[in-house]
Amino acid sequence: MGSRELAGIAGPLYALPYGEFVAARTAAAKDVSSAGVTAAEQRALAAAVRALPKPSVAAWAVNMLAAHSPEILRELAALGTSMQAAQDALDAADLRRLAQQRRQLLASTVKAAQALAARHGRAISAAVATEVEQTLRAATADPGAAAAVQSGCLLRALSADGVDVVDLAGAVAVPGSHAASVPGTGAAPGTASVRGTEPADRTAQRGGTASGKPTTGQPRLRAVGTARMTPTPSAVERARTALEAAEVAAAEADEEAGRAAAELAEATAETSRLADEVRELRRRLDAAEAGLKTARKDHELASALAQQTARAADRQRRKEVLARERVLRLGNTPEE
Repeated sequence: MGSRELAGIAGPLYALPYGEFVAARTAAAKDVSSAGVTAAEQRALAAAVRALPKPSVAAWAVNMLAAHSPEILRELAALGTSMQAAQDALDAADLRRLAQQRRQLLASTVKAAQALAARHGRAISAAVATEVEQTLRAATADPGAAAAVQSGCLLRALSADGVDVVDLAGAVAVPGSHAASVPGTGAAPGTASVRGTEPADRTAQRGGTASGKPTTGQPRLRAVGTARMTPTPSAVERARTALEAAEVAAAEADEEAGRAAAELAEATAETSRLADEVRELRRRLDAAEAGLKTARKDHELASALAQQTARAADRQRRKEVLARERVLRLGNTPEE
């Protein structure tokens, strides 16, 4: 049993509404059938389907983007490739422009994820939306993360600090099952260019060919003269560009911190308002309970008084009847 069969089953499962995943996974495991495989392989495939983990809510929201709006994720991946190219070219101006573009694209993509999640039966909280944004930001920082996000089988949120590669361990349900290239790289997801490989012109400058073999029959000066010179940026230029890139990252971090502080202030104000409302409701409840207690006592007294007056009225009615009967008797008795 290969990962292709498992990926073919897992993909539709991770595109389902969040609450339907477990039941659909169980049904898929029972219905496993594959032509040309043995019964033992079918049992193994069924077990692998049953073992597919349920994604976190943030990962599910990203999977909804992969299933319903894949073009947005491709745009993010292409933007990440452009940012890496600007970083490699030490183009600080282009990097600032792309960073601004990324902020706008991330904001609109998170809104799209929230709308998709709500449309499929699960509204996501502000905390989950933050995890979605971190995951999408990681997709712009690392080709492997971009491929994981576009796989549609993401299991957990991702994060990137801009220094280390994104940790993808256990991040995708069926690793390696999606071979779509990351836009702009021309390579499969998760692959990167080999560090240390030098361009042909630099090799030629040292009197060699792109294959590393020394040139024969050609004077070294001629090789140098015909090679295309690539200016090497000085250490100061590299440091200056790195500083500007760090300033861009710091500005983004400040914006995120500002948004978080604003959300915290709003949550604090709402908490204070609700606490005041609870205290007021408790005060009113205490007053209502005290009033109810007094009303019950008044009711008991009124009930006792009503019973007492009813008995007195009954006695008076009986006396009235007796007096009327006596008058009638006396009236009917002849006088002597």
